[in-house]
Amino acid sequence: MFTGIVAAVVRIEKVTPLGSNPEAGVRLTVAAGGLDLADIELGDSIAIQGACMTVVRKSADAFDVDVSRESLNRTVGLGDAGAAVNLEKALRAHDRLGGHLVSGHVDGLGVVSKFEPVGESHELRIVAPKEIGKYLAYKGSVTVNGVSLTVNAVSNRPDGCEFSINLIPHTVEVTTLKALEAGSKVNLEIDLIARYVERMMSAT
Repeated sequence: MFTGIVAAVVRIEKVTPLGSNPEAGVRLTVAAGGLDLADIELGDSIAIQGACMTVVRKSADAFDVDVSRESLNRTVGLGDAGAAVNLEKALRAHDRLGGHLVSGHVDGLGVVSKFEPVGESHELRIVAPKEIGKYLAYKGSVTVNGVSLTVNAVSNRPDGCEFSINLIPHTVEVTTLKALEAGSKVNLEIDLIARYVERMMSAT
């Protein structure tokens, strides 16, 4: 479990195929950057661009995770050496819940329709798939590339559901969201509570 509060922005140092089969996954070597790995053990979880991954090897300044082909097919930003990624260590029971409850399971890919300065902040608009749209609500929570954000507006479109977010300068500065532009794909995770509410309301 995570909170969507990014702890460090780092680079994927190396992408190593786990086999010659086209369906094989890859092993990522990720630079730790400003993320302290002292309390990380093998088997611990770290969110990379919003996707929960398991540490399979670590050194003083880097760690490795294995990513299945399924995960690569359903996410963006995990398979490219040199790519900048958001990192967050798993939530501990006594930590502050600074964002919202995030599972690290990407629900779908969104497409940026607008990313422009508005005053001192930025407006970020994303078109989400229709199946995700029903979980998005005004002033509700959503995770974009592992960042916990608040939805400011929601509107249905023929091609999905567009929602708007206001990004304060700090969020733009300390996450990979600064590199977004119209047409960029992003990893989306819907609010965990909204998922359970929808299930309870639809159960017969």
